[in-house]
Amino acid sequence: MTTQQQVLVIGAAGGIGGELARQLRDAGWRVRGLVRTLEQPEQSRDGIAWVRGDAMRPDDVARAARGCAVIVHAVNPPGYRRWAELVLPMLDNTIAAARQQGATVVLPGTVYNYGPDAFPIITEDAPQRPLTRKGAIRVEMEARLRAYAADGGRTLIVRAGDFFGPRAGNNWFSQGLVQPGKTPGRIQNPAAPGVGHQWAYLPDVARNIVDLLARRESLEPFATFHLGGHWDGDGTEMAQAIRRVLQRHGLSATVTAFPWWMIRLIAPFNATLRELMEMRYLWRRPVRMDNRRLLAVQGREWLTPLDEAVETTLRGLGCLPR
Repeated sequence: MTTQQQVLVIGAAGGIGGELARQLRDAGWRVRGLVRTLEQPEQSRDGIAWVRGDAMRPDDVARAARGCAVIVHAVNPPGYRRWAELVLPMLDNTIAAARQQGATVVLPGTVYNYGPDAFPIITEDAPQRPLTRKGAIRVEMEARLRAYAADGGRTLIVRAGDFFGPRAGNNWFSQGLVQPGKTPGRIQNPAAPGVGHQWAYLPDVARNIVDLLARRESLEPFATFHLGGHWDGDGTEMAQAIRRVLQRHGLSATVTAFPWWMIRLIAPFNATLRELMEMRYLWRRPVRMDNRRLLAVQGREWLTPLDEAVETTLRGLGCLPR
């Protein structure tokens, strides 16, 4: 890879998009970030060229993608809202821009597009028969990217477990287990007793994607990989890791069950909570991704030790004393 390679990150102000933008920059890429809010149409900050634009506007995406060899599609509607209206049009704009530039499209994927028939250990080629509307949209996203690859393009999809990290806001760690900006006195665990769950530390996700991009020409045109991430075998290890980190700082917290009953009562009146309830099935049975394909290609999976990742996350979220 040379320093002349350019990448557009759509959603660069978000958790995974921001992490990828920074790590691609550090790996020698010229990084352009598309954001809706910017004081000027274009400005450079922290080694990233920021461009004002809306992922829902095809001309904005096409203009931002000029000269880019890779487009990272890391944009999502905030708070799980308006997925049916926004997600597929935004992806279509990315694919159209990639087609114009001959660019590889990168999609950070999830487990949502799989249903129980693929559990408990999911390979990349497992059937995609989701239970939820959000999962069905994820399946359609991948189908459109597969069609792009079949038509001469390139796509890289890296699926991972539930995100957590120092700059990640819209996830279970920062919206369920703890509250950003507050020292936890109570840790609310969404998992059912004895049910394993998979977590993905965002800096690790980004580093593995950057490494895969460096060898993208040798990959299949429609390349999919699963990350193993951090496997919480009985559903308690993440909560206990938070407790251990707090104890090292002289703090204590109790672990309680997440109040699913309350969410069920409020969900009919709140779109975000309705989406959370719809995804509850992923907390009621073990769901683990098989990373053997990644290991065969890359030789390893970059993985930060759990307690180190949790401490960095808590500090980034303002949950530890300064």
